[in-house]
Amino acid sequence: MAERKTGKVIYRRALSPVLEIFRLAPEEGSPFPDYKSGQFLALSRDNCRLTKKIPSPDGSAGYTYEVDEQGQIKRGTVTHSYSIASAPTETRQRGYLKFSVVLELIKIETPGRLSESLFEVNPEVDNKVHYINKITGEFTLEKRAAGSKNIIMVGTGTGLAPFASMMKQLYYDALDGTVHPARFTLFHANRTLKELGYHDELRSIEASEKLDFVYVPSVSRPGSNEKDNPHLGFGRANNVLRSVLGMPLQEEELAQTARREHGDTARADAAVRRAVEPRLPRQLRGEDLRERIISESSVILACGNPLLMGDVRHIAGQNSIRVEMEEW
Repeated sequence: MAERKTGKVIYRRALSPVLEIFRLAPEEGSPFPDYKSGQFLALSRDNCRLTKKIPSPDGSAGYTYEVDEQGQIKRGTVTHSYSIASAPTETRQRGYLKFSVVLELIKIETPGRLSESLFEVNPEVDNKVHYINKITGEFTLEKRAAGSKNIIMVGTGTGLAPFASMMKQLYYDALDGTVHPARFTLFHANRTLKELGYHDELRSIEASEKLDFVYVPSVSRPGSNEKDNPHLGFGRANNVLRSVLGMPLQEEELAQTARREHGDTARADAAVRRAVEPRLPRQLRGEDLRERIISESSVILACGNPLLMGDVRHIAGQNSIRVEMEEW
């Protein structure tokens, strides 16, 4: 059984109030195990507010805090696995692992579980994070994309992490003279430019032309300063992909289904009105991206919000493209 070790957070950068990037150094004298891009590590803290599931009227799972007989919130150990955002070469050279962590909000819109405790880390004072000294997972290029000539990555939010690791490692390999023969296209969306996280690094890899790589970043809540950015697209990642493939927005398709099946058309139409119309970064053309996607040798790798990833699976099915999902 893998040993539980104690590392320390040596750096944290807030991308927004609910999204941060962390660097974790290993326990002294014990470097992290070797790993492949796309794998994950189990982290834990011992003073987490504990939550429990509660039934909701609509049948979905809600959460509330566990309390003791005095009404105080119970605390204990919570463990959660996070995809590694650093590249293996990066870890070998610098010693640390990178993680993108979103602050989970339980049903009552209050932070909970491990992510809340991670957001309370102070690198100078309270920086200890436990981890299981085993890096694992099969969401790797070797396992999920072997033999594919066109590899399309679709990430939402922190679902970018495995793809950031992959692209950085492919870049390191190319610098050492080993260039992967596949074409890589990465669709990534988050709410704002700042929340894209690795935007500058990925643009730099693309600009280097060391790989056949096209980066398609987009924001789902564009502000006035972002609307003039020529290197930035608009819309959720699944809808940007839909637009490239000539499909209606997910919201439009659901509205059509609601009308056909006599469902809640008012709610569906309201979702259509709220949806951000997809727009590609100005240097990219839809027909060029479509040519990189539609092929018998293509595979879509997807990671992120489960609802949006379900739509990516639907998109792939409608276009007869193999899809591989990172599913916990």
